[in-house]
Amino acid sequence: MTKNTNQISDTMKNETVVPLKYGFQIAISLIAYFLIVRLFNSHENPWLRLFNGVIMAHGIFLAIRSYKRRDTDGFTYFEGFKIGVKTGFLTTFVFVAFMGLYMFHVDPTFVDVVMADWKSEYDNGAGILIFVLLIEGITSTLVLTLTFMQLFKKSWNVK
Repeated sequence: MTKNTNQISDTMKNETVVPLKYGFQIAISLIAYFLIVRLFNSHENPWLRLFNGVIMAHGIFLAIRSYKRRDTDGFTYFEGFKIGVKTGFLTTFVFVAFMGLYMFHVDPTFVDVVMADWKSEYDNGAGILIFVLLIEGITSTLVLTLTFMQLFKKSWNVK
């Protein structure tokens, strides 16, 4: 293999390794946070979910920064954006899968408590919560990635 082929191979490897590494780390952090909050019986308080955004933001930031440090010369806006999106989407799907298992098998009454007001007017169950978590994760991933890429992109300003 030539030197250029090795560079392409390393870049493709980083594009896979970084999102996997950080995506699973963020998902594990989110799950651990949920379980800790659950220990204190505060898991039904929707305001505590705001810290999920902080965990997600920190993880996506670290993933993009890590990728940029590995490939400083070849780092482009699009590559950084892909890293952030892949990381966030993986995190979202793992966390939503965990919450699905939790809501359907571990604590089915969780849905009734969280949706007490809403469920009386609309006949929706855990499926709507799964959908909301999925949409929340995808949109926060896109917003956070776009925000962080403003920090990591190469400047075109002339000094």
